[in-house]
Amino acid sequence: MRERSRPEHPMADELLRIGELSRRVGVPVELLRAWERRYGLLSPARTAGGFRLYSADDVGRVLTMRANLDRGLSAAEAARATLAGARESTTPVLIDGHELARSLASFDEVAAQAALDRALASLSIDAVLQSVLIPYLHELGEKWERGEISVGQEHFASNVLRGRLLGLARGWDRGVGPRALLACVQGEQHDLPLLIFGIALRAHGWRISFLGANTPLGSLVHAIELLAPSAVIVSGTVPGVFEGLTDGLREVAERAPLYLAGSASSEELARSADAAYLDGDLIVAARTVADRHA
Repeated sequence: MRERSRPEHPMADELLRIGELSRRVGVPVELLRAWERRYGLLSPARTAGGFRLYSADDVGRVLTMRANLDRGLSAAEAARATLAGARESTTPVLIDGHELARSLASFDEVAAQAALDRALASLSIDAVLQSVLIPYLHELGEKWERGEISVGQEHFASNVLRGRLLGLARGWDRGVGPRALLACVQGEQHDLPLLIFGIALRAHGWRISFLGANTPLGSLVHAIELLAPSAVIVSGTVPGVFEGLTDGLREVAERAPLYLAGSASSEELARSADAAYLDGDLIVAARTVADRHA
């Protein structure tokens, strides 16, 4: 992969089409257009061909809008509050994402935790996942593949984030909502994306039972018999990790609705295992599961 110079903040000079903006902030395109038209929330540039292009400031305003809606404001009130404090509301989020990456790369846990504290104080958990943690994990994975970070840096960052995510997940099995059982397939050690998915699904009122990394299918079946979940999500990112497990996955699917996720899964694999396939954005995937079982 050819390297290129990067701006100090990940999106400082980047302009996005509305579809990519929608993916990053977790808001449907139609709603983004309505907010732009009714409230002037977005300020796109235009290409010579008339296409709208959106900036980091637009991303920040949408995320702040979502946070204001989460606090119970009406759409009009949320838009007014967002526009009134746009500079103060968006700048900390961009700084926190940059500072988080820099702190973890230099093994500075205190600074990394402080960056996360500031992000969580500014936005809802859902927005922090979407705007800070998910982009950081994507960048971490890319740097790992290119050999730009050491084993120690990757392990340190993963362990710091795992601890913080588990803290956010505390008590996520309480309540009366439907229960989801989450597990990484046997041989899969990367559980951070599944943790993020579980926290996002919890925001939809679900109870979460998390088995974590490297879960044998037999243990998963036993947990299903005890918990009777409304949905089971099995994740895998290591190429080939699902090979030879189709029969075992069908056994899981016979007991509860099964979803397969992660880059090692596919629509074809899901069909052969009598499961559904979750692709793409973690926040959107959580919403998909919640909507299917509403």
